[in-house]
Amino acid sequence: MTSSSNADWLARSRAAVWHPCTQMQHHARTDQPAHLPLIPIARGQGAWLEDFEGKRYIDGISSWWTNLFGHANPRINAALREQLDTLEHVMLAGFTHQPVVELSERLAALTGGALGHAFYASDGASATEIALKMSFHYWRNVGRPEKSEFLCLAGSYHGETVGALAVTDVAIFKDAYAPLVRAAAHVLPSPDFRQAEPGETPADVARRAAAGLESWLKQHGERTAALIVEPLVQGAAGMAMYDPEYLRLARALCNHYEVHLICDEIAVGCGRTGTFFAHEQADIRPDLMCLSKGISGGYLPLSNVLCSDMIYAAFLDDSVARAFLHSHSYTGNPLACCAALATLDIFESDDVLAANRKKSQKIGATLAPLNGHPQVRHLRQRGMIAAFDVATDDPWFSRKFYRAALDAGALIRPIGNTVYLMPPYIIDDSEITQLGQVIGQALTAACRLA
Repeated sequence: MTSSSNADWLARSRAAVWHPCTQMQHHARTDQPAHLPLIPIARGQGAWLEDFEGKRYIDGISSWWTNLFGHANPRINAALREQLDTLEHVMLAGFTHQPVVELSERLAALTGGALGHAFYASDGASATEIALKMSFHYWRNVGRPEKSEFLCLAGSYHGETVGALAVTDVAIFKDAYAPLVRAAAHVLPSPDFRQAEPGETPADVARRAAAGLESWLKQHGERTAALIVEPLVQGAAGMAMYDPEYLRLARALCNHYEVHLICDEIAVGCGRTGTFFAHEQADIRPDLMCLSKGISGGYLPLSNVLCSDMIYAAFLDDSVARAFLHSHSYTGNPLACCAALATLDIFESDDVLAANRKKSQKIGATLAPLNGHPQVRHLRQRGMIAAFDVATDDPWFSRKFYRAALDAGALIRPIGNTVYLMPPYIIDDSEITQLGQVIGQALTAACRLA
């Protein structure tokens, strides 16, 4: 007999599932301030999730930033049904197929041909690993093995596998595994415009941070393989936003010191910041770019790394040792690529970027009254990502806000003291208004409980 109640699924999940990014004790101890409720979801539709007893939640963070066009999107569903009757999977070593070829062509075209080859994996951290390995191996192949070190921004997050942790600067994810990690350098100061000194503009902060990057590269550029950045918005750093000027200057410095620029567009790509790729707002192209999350519309695990022709060409040789031998069993899975193609079709047919500009204005207007809240700091927005910080010493603020938002019917999960919205692009004005109301209620509740 199939379980049909929340309680049944909660009990079974606690007994059998180890949930990600979670201290499992916090799901079990309902009497503690750190308690995290475990929500069993039965179905999704549009911007909404629904549990087994009919309670609905607006997905205000796109299920960890993945969902672009709503749950159970009919167009993506139809494309996947058709693909299921054609080809579900074949290994990509020695074989190819229509969805992976077409997706690679279309992604290359979106970069204006600058990044002409795509290498596939299943998740963002794997894409980071691939980009780092490609850069490292490229320099060996061209006779520059001394260029073997990596550089990232303070507060950076690029995944939690061992290689990706090397360029992740978030202690709670990294410290326990420090003995396993080949640490990269973290360049200071940060371009995060919350770090502005009196009288500085965001562009001033970006220039000051770029001066720090230049100083570092003057000393270490000969040994540096690549700089990796999250363009414009550093997610796990609390939605730290910075001016495109930093990317322009970083690109120029990487060119001067012969350092690869890797753009991690895993969270910020696919229209999240207002352009399809965030780096486009700086009018630059990286040498390597990582994509995941929204590229499949939030349907199936998919990631890829797009690289320049120069990098690709450095691996072409009769010697197998010069080849890029990285692989995953489900690399270039046809179903995942099909979902990505359907996602790109929606972008084109619905002029999504133009529609998002109007929705981002609605989000901004809805949240603007929070500027008057005594504990709200740095209300900010970049495209379809909006965030603010809350001045509080309560160590459990984020948990209390999260629970209050769930009680009010919305999935809004703060990062520390940073509350943010990153909703699906199909959200309508009434749902944006409702999210704004939930944020106000949850903020009041969490601050009162502090």
